[in-house]
Amino acid sequence: MPPKRQRGNDASQVPARMTKRTKRVDEVNEPQKPQNKHDNSIYETPGIVATAQAAAAVDANPPLQQLNKARTEHRKAMFDKPQENGDAVVYWMRMQDMRIHDNRALEGASKCAREKGVPLLVLFLFSVGDYRAHDRSPRRIDFVLRNLNILKDSLAELHIPLHTFTVEKRKTVPDRVINLMNGWNVKNIFVNVEYEVDELRRDLKLLDLATASGISCGVYHDRCLVEPGQIKTKNGKMSSIYTPWMKQWSSVIKSHPEYLKEASAPVANDSSIHKHTKFGSLFHAPIPDAIPGFECEDAEKMADLWPAGTDAALKALDRFLETKARKSQTGDKSILEPGAEKAIDLDETRIGEYEDQRVRLDMDSTSRLSPYLATGALCARQCVRAVMKKHSGNTFDASRGSGPGVWIQEIGWRDFYTHIMAAYPRVSMGRPYNEKYADVFWEEDVDGKVLEAWKEGKTGFPIVDAAMRQSQLWLTPLRKDLMLDWRLGERHFMRNFIDGDLGSNDGGWQWCASTGTDPQPWFRIFNPYLQSEKADPQGDYIRHFVPELRHLDNKAIHDPISHLSEAEFKKLGYPKPMVDHKFARDRAIRRFKNVGEE
Repeated sequence: MPPKRQRGNDASQVPARMTKRTKRVDEVNEPQKPQNKHDNSIYETPGIVATAQAAAAVDANPPLQQLNKARTEHRKAMFDKPQENGDAVVYWMRMQDMRIHDNRALEGASKCAREKGVPLLVLFLFSVGDYRAHDRSPRRIDFVLRNLNILKDSLAELHIPLHTFTVEKRKTVPDRVINLMNGWNVKNIFVNVEYEVDELRRDLKLLDLATASGISCGVYHDRCLVEPGQIKTKNGKMSSIYTPWMKQWSSVIKSHPEYLKEASAPVANDSSIHKHTKFGSLFHAPIPDAIPGFECEDAEKMADLWPAGTDAALKALDRFLETKARKSQTGDKSILEPGAEKAIDLDETRIGEYEDQRVRLDMDSTSRLSPYLATGALCARQCVRAVMKKHSGNTFDASRGSGPGVWIQEIGWRDFYTHIMAAYPRVSMGRPYNEKYADVFWEEDVDGKVLEAWKEGKTGFPIVDAAMRQSQLWLTPLRKDLMLDWRLGERHFMRNFIDGDLGSNDGGWQWCASTGTDPQPWFRIFNPYLQSEKADPQGDYIRHFVPELRHLDNKAIHDPISHLSEAEFKKLGYPKPMVDHKFARDRAIRRFKNVGEE
């Protein structure tokens, strides 16, 4: 059986457990390095990572550039062919654009259907092979299904059917879609771009097949406020440093207010479609309760914490913009938990306090909108317009010095990491953005006990353990203190979180791992105890999730081993820190300063 391939398909297989490493295929003919040097950062960890050579080849000719060129060639080819109306127009909805309103590809499809006088259909397919290859979590898939149920009902009110089907072999997706279009006699299909390597290659093949079949394929950029590839340095490359990139991003949006313009909602089909011989039955096919292999064990809890649909997302956005932060939200509470108190002015709102309070874990000081942005139930344009309307006098402002400005910068981070992924596709293939640090010496967790302790919240660092027990994002200690390969944590989050998004997940992990888009990354080593005091000043968050420590005072709870006698600490039943922070800090700096050395 051939080895399983990962993103980009140009990848090397690695075994399922972390053991003493063996040479990669591309290392066989390389000159031998000194024995005291560690010559490769790709340990035999769970997951699949592309070779440096394969990733460099993809970077040299990024799939997004190929797709943009193919779009132009496709439009020219279709212009030269006789135009046919067909029996319907199809909008192919993906996992990142699951909404009806403010959706550019759906807007284009609806306009096309009206012009041709044929009905609009919506298609969604479950690509199980992609879910496996890309570490999709059962929670993410469950959230998709719950959103689809709401979308199906909302579209039906417009007499627009939503058709779903499952594809096991991911490389056959374009063929299956075009075959379906031919079977339905569809001559126009519309899609929004997904910027991961495999998804871009899928759409390249879709364009080829569509051209050969005489089907016009409308490809839209919808996910980002500014289309990837538009923001460049003077030498024509994308800036990999966030601050100058952000300045350009903000300037481009101010110069092009149309980038924030709301896309028109789809126009309803004629009700006669319910009696159509081919399309009428599409209204009656149910959305599956689960996808085999991706059953969500805590589906009921997830539905309570994260209610599906754009309406729920907009209500949550309104709360962030208009209500006060609550300490009662410490713990697992619904994003729409009753009791939110409306603020009198901006300074009292969650967004008003965002610049200073966004690091707090003991209250709902952030928007908590990530799952909705990841699935596209809510888009960045909707968020920015809402902020402009309520707090910025309809002016775009992404400057520091105010909560709204800083929050818009956080939306900018999502765009930034998507732009990085499109310009440097190797990050979709398990490679570090900065290849200089590919050979950093990671610890070999042979029996997996260190990684499991981190996953279970038993590292001996209270704030880390509290966050992991809540399955929150707390990245740095795994990479800098425990010195484990960042890809282990990245994969764990993708496999477990409801808001798994490759661009943001990879970008965040690499930022913390010092392999990402930073000028002097290895100097950034946070002290987990000091960070704990900032994130949870009174220790309430830790007490909630680490009950072993609930009786400690506000100082000791952040670093109990330093504030208690040995006997007192032993009575807690809480583990000692897995590593001394000062030792770990010195080790990390040494290994990054002298890449390859232990």
